[in-house]
Amino acid sequence: MNKTALIAGSTGLIGGQLLQLLLDSDRYSRVIALTRQDLPVQHPKLTQLKIDFSKLGESLDDFKADDIYCCLGTTMAKAGTKENFYQVDFYYPLLLAKSGKQRGAKQYMLVSALGADKNSSIYYNQVKGEIEEAITKEHFDATHIFRPSLLLGARSEQRTGEDAAKIFYRIFGFLIPKKYKAIDSANVARAMLHFASQEQKGTHIHESKDLQQF
Repeated sequence: MNKTALIAGSTGLIGGQLLQLLLDSDRYSRVIALTRQDLPVQHPKLTQLKIDFSKLGESLDDFKADDIYCCLGTTMAKAGTKENFYQVDFYYPLLLAKSGKQRGAKQYMLVSALGADKNSSIYYNQVKGEIEEAITKEHFDATHIFRPSLLLGARSEQRTGEDAAKIFYRIFGFLIPKKYKAIDSANVARAMLHFASQEQKGTHIHESKDLQQF
């Protein structure tokens, strides 16, 4: 197919694997990766666009995409403040959605998190719930929201608390209900491309337990 994909967050755990899937897919003739730094990837389909995410709208003036994949996200520990966390996990994904919709994008695939709820007392889950609602209100032809549990995979950065949790899951995972089981990031990446290829209309939420099959 002669379609264009746009991906934000391609240096992350899910995004890095998703980028390769998009490049290998017959669905796309062009893949645009928004990034702050050069990617160690070269491919005839790939266009790397180094941007300041706070000026996202200006950066996309000459770029249009059919499908948008948003894998942006950080942690409270890395962000340092609630304001910084909100910027990465709410403001940037929403700005990406608004900019993409204005330029004709039909589908938006958002990586959220298990437990996302705008009414949650946990700030992380609250922001995830808020961005889900905000993206839905942009009314793409199709919006797919992915809510993975703890992600398994090799990160380029160290997250001490997350690493400890992974060890716990590997030892005691058989005791944990399927809904909360850790999930390999590759499963999430494969699910994102799969559902984008279905071209279903409307808003669809994919819980972690349902993503395990990919």
